[in-house]
Amino acid sequence: MPKKIILFTLQTFSTTGGIQKMTRTLAYSLFHIAKSENWDFKLFSLYDSRYDLMNKYVPAENYTGFANNRIKLILKTINTASKSDIVILSHINFSLVGIIVKLLNPKCQVWLIAHGIEVWRPINFIKRTFLKKYCDKIICVSKFTKDQMIKWHQSAPEKCIVLNNAVDPFIKLPETFEKPEYLLNRYCLTTSNEVIFTLTRLASSEKYKGYEQAIKAVSLLKHTFPHIKYVLSGQYDSVEEVRIRHLINMYEADDQVILTGFLNETELTDHFLLSDLFVLPSKKEGFGIVFVEALACGLPVICGNEDGSVDAIRNGELGTAINVGDLDELEKTIGDALKTPLTIESRKSLQNQCLHYFKEDVYRNNLQKLLNDEPVS
Repeated sequence: MPKKIILFTLQTFSTTGGIQKMTRTLAYSLFHIAKSENWDFKLFSLYDSRYDLMNKYVPAENYTGFANNRIKLILKTINTASKSDIVILSHINFSLVGIIVKLLNPKCQVWLIAHGIEVWRPINFIKRTFLKKYCDKIICVSKFTKDQMIKWHQSAPEKCIVLNNAVDPFIKLPETFEKPEYLLNRYCLTTSNEVIFTLTRLASSEKYKGYEQAIKAVSLLKHTFPHIKYVLSGQYDSVEEVRIRHLINMYEADDQVILTGFLNETELTDHFLLSDLFVLPSKKEGFGIVFVEALACGLPVICGNEDGSVDAIRNGELGTAINVGDLDELEKTIGDALKTPLTIESRKSLQNQCLHYFKEDVYRNNLQKLLNDEPVS
């Protein structure tokens, strides 16, 4: 009997955050699984309407965007619940939808994708009720998130399944690993510069990404590596910009730090190619899709050891995790990495290792096993 699967998402195509990126990959994988199994698949997006980007991931006939019309979404949920076999909720904020589906169709399997900080804390009554009574599977993006689900919400361990995120199927993977000339010119760099790169949200409300530590480390390393540069990218608010520029000035790193602001997605791969090392020693990553994007471009990674980042580097197989509060350790780890020659061969090897674990078809294969009630390797 063909299965009917619905994926509920908040924002899928209108923004470019980590959850949105992974939701697009999830939608793409589900569509191709459904196509191969002759199942029916629908994607519902609460905040999106229609975007050109959508057509790369799912056909128009499989997609409905509700443009933040919650009443229409609920009515559509009621209309489709009785016809559904598996409903996948991309965020805990869809808990009410999950409860409605389960009440109307108790036989329907309701799954939740658990990412990071949205579930690593106390939650309201509706969300608690959903997790306790109506959620059949919790797909955790990392072992850390699984542990947090058990710790915070007493979720049954057998209900929590780890399925690591994957590299976007449409990411432009490099083959030649040459530093892009236009970026060297834009940032006034040469091939003799050692370039450290960070891409993250630079928000005054989020003081856990670790780029402050990286600024400090670079200010110390400039004596050993006189050509070192730190490209710090990501959209920032006005409050955080003032704070970052104050830090740069305080640590006398004006000549080392290049604050780029928002980075267009079309230039992401080129920034990985420009760089010699990706550094993001954060504390609250559910997984950290940017780590596997960097690795897929052959760029070595340094991350923190207190969150889901360790899944992205395969517990040290693909990158290095450090104690995020230890500045000496960060400085030494960056210095050691920069002393290791980054060759075309080493970058290609790192890329291949990453794709072995995190390519979309690997993710899709494991997801298909879950949908068919088969164990995931």
